[in-house]
Amino acid sequence: MNMSKKEIPDFTQNRELSWLRFNQRVLEEARDESVPLMERMKFVAIFTSNLDEFFMIRVGSLYDLAATDDKKIDQRSGMTAKQQLDAIYRAVSPLYKERDKTYAEIKKQLHPYGVCGLDFKELEQQEKKFVKKYFKEEVLPVLSPQIVDANHPFPHLLSKEIYVVANLKQGDKAMLGIIPVPQYISNILYLPGYDIRYIRMEKIILEFAELVFNQYQVSDKNYICVTRNADVSPDDEAYADHGDFRHIMKETLHKRKKMAVVRLEAANPLSKELEKYFCEKFKIGPECIFRTKMPMKLDFIFAIADKLPESMKRTLVDEPFFPQPAAMLHEGSVMEQVKKKDVLLSYPYESMEPFLQMIREAASDPDVLTIKITIYRLAKKARLVEYLCAAAENGKEVTVLIELRARFDEQNNIEWSERLEEAGCRVLYGFEGYKVHSKICLITYRSKSEPNNKNEIRYITQIGTGNYNEKTAKMYTDYSLMTANQEIGTDAAEFFKNMSIGNLHGAYRHLIVSPVSLKARVLATMDEEIEKGSAGRIIMKMNSVTDVDFIRKVEEASCAGVKVDLIVRGICCILPQVPGHTENVRVTSIVGRYLEHPRVFVFGKGEKTKIYIGSADMMTRNTEKRVEVACPVYDEAVKKRLLHQLKVMLADNVKAREMAEDGTYHKKAESGRKINAQETFMQEALHARKEETREMREQKNTGVIKRVLGFFRRRK
Repeated sequence: MNMSKKEIPDFTQNRELSWLRFNQRVLEEARDESVPLMERMKFVAIFTSNLDEFFMIRVGSLYDLAATDDKKIDQRSGMTAKQQLDAIYRAVSPLYKERDKTYAEIKKQLHPYGVCGLDFKELEQQEKKFVKKYFKEEVLPVLSPQIVDANHPFPHLLSKEIYVVANLKQGDKAMLGIIPVPQYISNILYLPGYDIRYIRMEKIILEFAELVFNQYQVSDKNYICVTRNADVSPDDEAYADHGDFRHIMKETLHKRKKMAVVRLEAANPLSKELEKYFCEKFKIGPECIFRTKMPMKLDFIFAIADKLPESMKRTLVDEPFFPQPAAMLHEGSVMEQVKKKDVLLSYPYESMEPFLQMIREAASDPDVLTIKITIYRLAKKARLVEYLCAAAENGKEVTVLIELRARFDEQNNIEWSERLEEAGCRVLYGFEGYKVHSKICLITYRSKSEPNNKNEIRYITQIGTGNYNEKTAKMYTDYSLMTANQEIGTDAAEFFKNMSIGNLHGAYRHLIVSPVSLKARVLATMDEEIEKGSAGRIIMKMNSVTDVDFIRKVEEASCAGVKVDLIVRGICCILPQVPGHTENVRVTSIVGRYLEHPRVFVFGKGEKTKIYIGSADMMTRNTEKRVEVACPVYDEAVKKRLLHQLKVMLADNVKAREMAEDGTYHKKAESGRKINAQETFMQEALHARKEETREMREQKNTGVIKRVLGFFRRRK
């Protein structure tokens, strides 16, 4: 829908510029001197990776939009796609300078610790000989250089791969030389010695380009990297006509490699001639070219952090923290405990292990009939898949709805879907035009061993805010609710039935599900708070806020006097504290050691507080174009725990920032003691573990004493 600029609210901002401000917050962590040096370098790497994906997806989609509908106006900023692109390139340019400066400062501070990324000219003489020998023996034989002239066309450059380029001359003939940096050799070379001294592969190839093009005069050596549009969606018509959706996704991944260039990065300034040449070849403007003085790929930083000697790790990296056993569980069967009370797991402070244990128990439990689950992203190694396969092999009916269109995880999900099918699981792939992003698992069992419910069909339902990914569960903050509430289980069973028959319009009593009921229920529940006026209360924690209907409802709540707290990690298109619109709205963003990921919605105060957790952000794509599930929290102990954590997050004055009415973020004014929410939750998890260990020890000692006393009584 095209909108006039008069219809654009005064209290909203552009989505893309909001995201860039969030990523600038990531870079702030890299500059925070209280953060260990290698952790600061990791934040530079995360900032870089985030920016890469931003160009591949968001900038890529705007390029497509500018080419197809250049009059469509963004409903939050009034800008066309072309105007948004111009604003993005203007905003990104200073971020490159800020990032380069930050990287250089951290790199310099790492030198005294013996962690040194070096240029060739900085190497000692023996090291230069070592590198040259390595290049000649290990690298030169596997290079695939080429020239570009009348007989040799310009090659296709892969997205986010590095290429060494140089001008070549042979007599009167000039041409361009290109050397792809091989993907199958290490991107850094460690130099001999105790210290971690290394040189990047592109610098080695750049240094010895003359050996590669030994019959030419070589000049203007450089290395470059292109970023291509990766905003590919499977063609719905093709999906409808094709029997194998996996085949469609494989074609989609192949197509992604060939899409248009949206950014060119260069290590050194390009000559005017070469800049013009690349602009013509890639069909881009000069504003799309960025010079970077730091590595174009920083993945190796994580490997270097792992390589640090233990003595150095204590200084350069965060003190290790391992997810703790669940505070709401004790040793023994997880299924049996969940049957008696709701259990909330809080990642990464608590381990994902209890959920995995519950699936493992269900896989071999003779009473269990079915296991059903929706999967969006999985780790490369997933015990969850092993347990689901074991369940199928044990005769359980296992249904897995796996989303093959989880961006950048498509190949991984294709492979897992094939593994699940081979084991006898029933695998579903979702819907045309709708990604299945929900995180819900249902175990159905017959209650043969439950005295009051003999032979009834019973349910255990798990609802999560994050993926069933065993790796990210140690790095992302998320919630996982396991409940034996039978009404929720009945809804979950209805949900899976609807997913199996392609019904997106199912009705549920407790679960709220997009694309039909989630936004409507959220807005209706906000209306209940609006009716209370200044006695109303709304707290919502999400990753992103872009949905205009939701934004307008937040404004309405604020104008009615409702106090609204939005804890939004990333994009937030609503501007707080705008006079006449959002004076009662506060927006908080937390960027810290772990990636903030939960979605929690709280409405009201006191005994009548309503709480939902789920998988959806308040983004139009989530509320209208995805299958999302949010679940009410009924258990008072779980409610109390969630409210406590939200209270601590709102009190955070170390890693939290508040948004101002112009969309910029600022530190809170220092007052009272420092509160770091993530640090607080780590300490609480450790304390809960110690308390549990003490209680178990006391119980064990009590048992020993009772046995000893019993022994003496029997002797008497």
